[in-house]
Amino acid sequence: MISIQTNVASLTAQENLRVNTNFQNNTIQQLTSGYRINSAGDDAAGLAVANKFRDDVAELTQGVRNANDGVGQLQIIDGGITNISNILDRLKTLATESASATFTGDRGTLNTEYQNLLGEIDRQATNIKLNTNGAYESNLKVYIGGAASADSNAMVGVDLSGSAVDTQGLKLAGTSVLGGGTGFASNSVNLSDSMASFDVGTAGGANGEQFTISYVDANGTAQRQTVKVDAAANGYSGTAFVNAINSAISSQGISGVTAQIGGDGTLQFIGSSAFTVSHATYGTVSAAAVAAGATQHLTNSSDYNVSLGFTAFAQSGADSVTQYQQEVATVTTGGQDYAVTLTADPTDSAHYAGTIDQAISAINQQLVGSGVTAIKDQAGNISLQSTSSFTIAESATAGTFSGADPSDSAAGALFGASGNVAVTGPTTDASATGNALNAINALSSALATLGLVQGRVGAGENQLNYAINLAQSQITNFDSADSQIRDTDVAAEAANLTKAQVLQQASIAAMAQANSAPQQILTLLRG
Repeated sequence: MISIQTNVASLTAQENLRVNTNFQNNTIQQLTSGYRINSAGDDAAGLAVANKFRDDVAELTQGVRNANDGVGQLQIIDGGITNISNILDRLKTLATESASATFTGDRGTLNTEYQNLLGEIDRQATNIKLNTNGAYESNLKVYIGGAASADSNAMVGVDLSGSAVDTQGLKLAGTSVLGGGTGFASNSVNLSDSMASFDVGTAGGANGEQFTISYVDANGTAQRQTVKVDAAANGYSGTAFVNAINSAISSQGISGVTAQIGGDGTLQFIGSSAFTVSHATYGTVSAAAVAAGATQHLTNSSDYNVSLGFTAFAQSGADSVTQYQQEVATVTTGGQDYAVTLTADPTDSAHYAGTIDQAISAINQQLVGSGVTAIKDQAGNISLQSTSSFTIAESATAGTFSGADPSDSAAGALFGASGNVAVTGPTTDASATGNALNAINALSSALATLGLVQGRVGAGENQLNYAINLAQSQITNFDSADSQIRDTDVAAEAANLTKAQVLQQASIAAMAQANSAPQQILTLLRG
């Protein structure tokens, strides 16, 4: 049908021109932006998938940074451990020098350097945060990503729990290279006798020997614990029994006290701080015990020590106004005076000595920094000990009482007499090499422990590097997948552009023809 009112051909040409123009504009947009998807309408489903890939790439990119930070921190720790290992070498040298019975120098000089280096280990372990309860002495979690959710698969754990490399973690606290070692006074059992077996009895049974040890822990608190060694079916050699004692001591968490065989073959105990030990058998032992006699006591004779007669104060209530006894003494060491006050007044918590344990606590609080420590000895009295010489001077008892008071004695109730108190120095028959020999063993164990920690750190570095490699691979592949969806196929769109241009030109030409077609109707009208 030929119509003047409606030019269908022109309308068709206009619609196709609009479509071809949009096609060309879309092609030009993709080519100029580089993206196939420039709005959600271009490919809504594809855009959602591409956005997830892009989000994963952002997470993994930061995860790689996290892992690289972790590797860097582990390398710092590794360097610190290497330096501590070098310090252990020097400590081993000092201990070996002191362990020789032919050494004629001053073991005190050796021990000064030894103790300084122990302090340096603690300082360096703290600096790399791998000290006991330090920030990195834990299971370190590094978030890298790449998993379906933020779960354990998205994190890499480097477990450094229990890997402290300070003197406490390496079990070097309390060691020294001074001469030392104290045995039970009446003991003559020779543990060096290779033909003798000790504590032969029912394996795992009740037979055996026990040692009650009073000592001062790492926090300066006086402690008392009992360790036991059961008899064995075939008994022990002397060395094996001493090792069993030390294993039991370690399992109880006792620090600074170690058993050893003395130069005369008898059982000795050594320590870097105050301690006392009592020994007893707790069953029928069918072969020789390591110490003769049912019960024996020793006080650390490698230190300066004195036993105090004080047990506890009692409050006097005979007066209408309660009054309390008080003892005042001065402990002098290294040219410095430390005042010690004990009182029966329970409102004076810093000095209250209602029981012997409270008295010990009060004394140790007032002697902080002096190197002198109070513990309860095996006789139930207070023992003051120090590796350095010290003196005690007690003043008269302060306070007045009316009525009978069992603690209301003359001046000097704390030490039995007022005035200066004699302090016993180290015994001269203590083992000269005992501490050094034990230090050598402790250092060997410490070096092995340090090697295990270093292995964990190295394994952690490798683990993080492997995780980085995977994350980088995931980033590449996620970017590739995102590109497949989001990016423009330039070759295809260049061809489309040519096609769109030709179609547009054809549409314009066709529309021109369509617009001129109605004029042909005039030919019919001219007749």
